[in-house]
Amino acid sequence: MAKMKFRPLHDRVVVRRVDSEEKTAGGIIIPDTAQEKPQEGEITAVGSGARDEAGKIIKLDVKAGDRVLFGKWSGTEVKLNGEDLLIMKESDIMGIIG
Repeated sequence: MAKMKFRPLHDRVVVRRVDSEEKTAGGIIIPDTAQEKPQEGEITAVGSGARDEAGKIIKLDVKAGDRVLFGKWSGTEVKLNGEDLLIMKESDIMGIIG
């Protein structure tokens, strides 16, 4: 089966969550059901950008490969090619990590 390509529209981005640590600092293993979903991810695809009132495209500040922080309830969860991803607007991203 061919690999499906997906490109978000306008000012939306596709983010893959980065796995969180499964142990506490003391070495206690946290079960999957008790773990919070990570608020850090890697951008896998970006849209072309938003349009201003004159119709000119404003490019996004993020690009594919950037590691970002986003809000706890940001984005819409989707499953593409068997992988759990998030689609969110660029404005839901709080910042780019280093």
